[in-house]
Amino acid sequence: MKQMNIPNIENFDFSAAASIQDSKALAVLSAPVDTSVLNDVELVEDFVQQYKYWISTSTNNKFIGLDNYQYACYSAATSEAFDKFYMKNSNKRFRCFRGEYIYHKIAWRDKFNWAYIEDDELRTGDAVIISLPFADTGNKHIGHDEVLDTCERLGIPVLIDCCYFGVCSDIEFNLDYKCITDVAFSLSKAFPVAHARIGLRLTKEDNDDTLFAYNKPGLMYTNRLTASLGKRFIAEFSPDYMYNTYREKQLEYCQLTSTTPSNTVFFGIGDEKWQKYNRGTDTNRLSFHRYLT
Repeated sequence: MKQMNIPNIENFDFSAAASIQDSKALAVLSAPVDTSVLNDVELVEDFVQQYKYWISTSTNNKFIGLDNYQYACYSAATSEAFDKFYMKNSNKRFRCFRGEYIYHKIAWRDKFNWAYIEDDELRTGDAVIISLPFADTGNKHIGHDEVLDTCERLGIPVLIDCCYFGVCSDIEFNLDYKCITDVAFSLSKAFPVAHARIGLRLTKEDNDDTLFAYNKPGLMYTNRLTASLGKRFIAEFSPDYMYNTYREKQLEYCQLTSTTPSNTVFFGIGDEKWQKYNRGTDTNRLSFHRYLT
């Protein structure tokens, strides 16, 4: 691969993580909004079922046990699904790995009992959130399987956060565990729709929580405008589109920065040279999303 000649690469901003500003995706986003969808009582239910099917069509990734989750609710990205998981398990001690999405730490710091998984053994009475791909690397966390096996043995409820699905490859999403109660997806990282808050929560049971309550016919307080926008994107693009389109560019930036390519297409994983991007773990995550187009 030919080395790109870009001066002062250390001055680039590789912080945060956001969608790639793909021109085709931006064209879909710029299409006029049809407000008549506000009167479409079946739109949201149609969307969540189409979204679940869309997930299953990925050929770059493998799903095991996806059909175990019969109940699909529209969610304001993954964040709303997190909030419902907190409420459902409010009497438990919350656990996550270092480097996980900072939203959890912010939510837990004043209101809940919690600890990093690295700091204490998992115990009955805990509740676990794990991102897959993992937020800090875009790969599967090295301790992912061991934690799930422990949660299965101890009956610890788990939420799997799949917010990077749509920009990843070579990830096996093994959801075939009794301990996994919630699985959350979002289009925010795959497409330039983060501010539309388009997400999906899958569960095995209908426990009639507030997310179920306003997803049900008769109430249905879900956002039909953003659901209609989500329908546009999953109709136009496959779940593998972003990865397949930008993988070569990702490899170029990884070569330029001397980082290791992640399974998530806009990340490179760096050494101590990139310490300013450290998120509390032994590696440093660089996000190339600003520069891949």
